[in-house]
Amino acid sequence: MITMDEIIREGNPILRQVAKPVSLPLSTEDKLTLQDMLDFIKNSQDTDIAEKYGLRPGVGLAAPQIGISKRMFAVHVTDENDKVYSMALVNPKVVSHSVEQKELENGEGCLSVDREVEGVVPRYARIKLKATDINGKEVLLRLRGYVAIVFQHELDHLDGVMFYDRIEGLDDKFKRPLPGFAI
Repeated sequence: MITMDEIIREGNPILRQVAKPVSLPLSTEDKLTLQDMLDFIKNSQDTDIAEKYGLRPGVGLAAPQIGISKRMFAVHVTDENDKVYSMALVNPKVVSHSVEQKELENGEGCLSVDREVEGVVPRYARIKLKATDINGKEVLLRLRGYVAIVFQHELDHLDGVMFYDRIEGLDDKFKRPLPGFAI
């Protein structure tokens, strides 16, 4: 079982690496890792389990956050229509996105960041994402709103980007400029 002790914290260089693609078909080891990641997210949202093991609640976890530089993440999140997105994905890629942007009013947080970072994080309001699920099936997801933000946050981890890198005007020792953006 993954606990907070296994979560890599900001400042660790693995969080700034571009993760490697995952070989298909998935190895038994990758499937087990993905399932452990999904279980962690679900456990973190169960108040009894979270309290017992000292888990911070989260809605997503990327492999680099547990020290594995592979393009895979798990999410367990509910949209505004009570649809649950509970899945572990590999080699995710945004194939299209809206021009319109959206952000969380109170900013974003991260299991790898043990502090509050103020500021809005601009994200695409809608994305179409292609990936392979834990069973080796190719999936195409159309996501919007909060769920799209969650998926983009996890995708950023796979590219070595932290959420606060996207906050304009933030002066922070851990922040690095995004390519193509003037900060």
